[in-house]
Amino acid sequence: MRVTILTIFPGMFPGPLAHSLLGRAQKSGLLQLEVVDLRDYTTDRHRTADDAPYGGGAGMVMKPEPFFRALDTLKTPKTKVLLPTPQGDLLRQQTVEKLASESHLLILCGHYEGIDQRVRDAVVDLEFSLGDYVLTGGELAAMVLIDAVCRYVPGVVGDFHSVEEDSFHRGLLDHPHYTRPREFRGREVPKVLLSGDHAAIARWRKEESLRLTLRRRSDLLERAGLTEKDREFLRRLADPREGAEKK
Repeated sequence: MRVTILTIFPGMFPGPLAHSLLGRAQKSGLLQLEVVDLRDYTTDRHRTADDAPYGGGAGMVMKPEPFFRALDTLKTPKTKVLLPTPQGDLLRQQTVEKLASESHLLILCGHYEGIDQRVRDAVVDLEFSLGDYVLTGGELAAMVLIDAVCRYVPGVVGDFHSVEEDSFHRGLLDHPHYTRPREFRGREVPKVLLSGDHAAIARWRKEESLRLTLRRRSDLLERAGLTEKDREFLRRLADPREGAEKK
């Protein structure tokens, strides 16, 4: 996968994206990451990338010309242009997995009051938001998107089964995880995980995933592909006699 980031702060990216899985993916050639300085596509000696908004008001707006010049050079017919913005659709797992099938993502990082609407109307394929809050710019949101998407590029995560077990991949939150030691400060690993009974372990993990999702993100259950056995387990949790389970 090739990912291009267009930003006025290129220095923000090399550190966070050079480590762990993303760092190794770049070294192995699975991920080609390009950070492009938007100011390289300005034409005045001050490298101006923003201007006062038409109609007045506080703040500055990022100018359209540098974006269009950059896209004329960087964009290909296979490029998917993305824009992090509070007005975008909430970034969900389904979108992340779909973007992982693209060969080239180009992320535009806005600042100040945002970018000129003509850029958004003409070239942006997808606007996304991390949540109902505002960041100082699109760079951090771009990093989050890159990290989330590139985990689904084949080969980036050595054991893809671990990706398939993640929260949200199957529409539910992930189950609890344990490792050695077996007992620590009076807390023991659940006995079922030590049983060697793979069917019982799978059932326990599914039920814990359902329990956690019901308690913390019950909205996800409406979209999850639940079996009748899953629904029966949730009905038992919702029974007043199971009140302690919901606390």
